[in-house]
Amino acid sequence: MIAEETLVQELKSKESQAKAFEVLVNTYKERLYWHIRRIVLDHDDADDVLQNTFIKVYRNIDGFKGDSKLYSWMYRIATNESLTFLKQKSKKMGIGDQELKERMVENLQADVYFEGDEIQLKLQKALATLPDKQKLVFTMKYFQEMKYEDISEVLETSVGALKASYHLATKKIEAYLRAD
Repeated sequence: MIAEETLVQELKSKESQAKAFEVLVNTYKERLYWHIRRIVLDHDDADDVLQNTFIKVYRNIDGFKGDSKLYSWMYRIATNESLTFLKQKSKKMGIGDQELKERMVENLQADVYFEGDEIQLKLQKALATLPDKQKLVFTMKYFQEMKYEDISEVLETSVGALKASYHLATKKIEAYLRAD
């Protein structure tokens, strides 16, 4: 695998940009897809958001200063694109955020790409009740097994605040699952 600094330099160079972007997409597309998919739930929506994410990365690579890892920067873009997509979707449908979340979980059962069982469906329903920040933190920590330091870079939040959010999310999910 190519070193991140080298990849960034090649992405910023007009001569090597196309090849470097291909490497970037091939390296990160699957991880970013699953990160996005856990937020938007729908396969087709995740594909759309992933495409928008890579377009933003391509257009804004010159603005990447290297203050964070390239991976964290792209995750931040993917997260923001996902949240923006959901806001636009709820607006287009003329419904609130919570109703959209509930519909998304209901649609999971009919999604041919969803391979989860009843327990995973219940967990998705529990996640749909969480505020966006808690859901993001829980998803990144639990499903993606990211370190708090990495999540901190992506969400631009302190590690202490993330630990508190994760703890609250866990308690709410446990309570939801017990009540169901």
